[in-house]
Amino acid sequence: MVSQQRYFIELAYNGTNYHGWQVQQNAVSVQELLNKALSTVLRQSIETTGCGRTDTGVHAKEFFAHFDVHLAEGETNPLESTPFRGRGGLNALLPYDIAIKNVIPVHADAHARFDATARSYQYHIHFNKDPFLNGFSWQLRDMPNLDLMNEAAATMMQYVDFSCFSKSNTQVKTNNCKISRAEWVITENGIVFHITADRFLRNMVRAIVGTLMMIGRGEIKPEGIRQIIESKNRSNAGTSVPACGLYLTEVKYPYPLTP
Repeated sequence: MVSQQRYFIELAYNGTNYHGWQVQQNAVSVQELLNKALSTVLRQSIETTGCGRTDTGVHAKEFFAHFDVHLAEGETNPLESTPFRGRGGLNALLPYDIAIKNVIPVHADAHARFDATARSYQYHIHFNKDPFLNGFSWQLRDMPNLDLMNEAAATMMQYVDFSCFSKSNTQVKTNNCKISRAEWVITENGIVFHITADRFLRNMVRAIVGTLMMIGRGEIKPEGIRQIIESKNRSNAGTSVPACGLYLTEVKYPYPLTP
């Protein structure tokens, strides 16, 4: 008799060397390497399901995926009986830029993607040349007008259809998202855009940042964000900013996730 246990796995990764989270043909992804490491440790074929997908070069400070482990009757699962051994084994098999934080047993119906109630991203920008920020933040020469950008960001929260910020042909059922935070803040190294929503479209955050930068540079007025959103046309929005400054920072669930 075979039983099954579902797990959530919490990880973080530097996305510089990867073509995003999702498995792709002829390109190395985070999911591909994680699946291989889990399959090796558990000695069975493991397929993970992520809480979302990050694009090429995007980083994740907090990312969740789930997977199922098949157990024969009386079999001891190494990830359940000795979770630190399991986590250590996984980290030993993964490259330096992918780190496993926790492996958490969950109920059989728990779903890393569909159960997530909110996701938060940050986009980092700096202005002084800094070799330690290269690849982890976007360098600009001039400070944009944050007041204008925050005015436009606040306006975005009055809308739900963000087709204008989505890549075309993404095959999603809806382009509706509920944004609960959209704000620029000044930091020691530069500025950071914080955005939280129940879901995000492909390329959405980078397109939003590119559009807000146009407003911050005075190319369009803050109220112009309304026409862009209402047009539902990607060509009316700003150019997507580089992936290096974007981080998935938090994913929330309606139930506790503790090892």
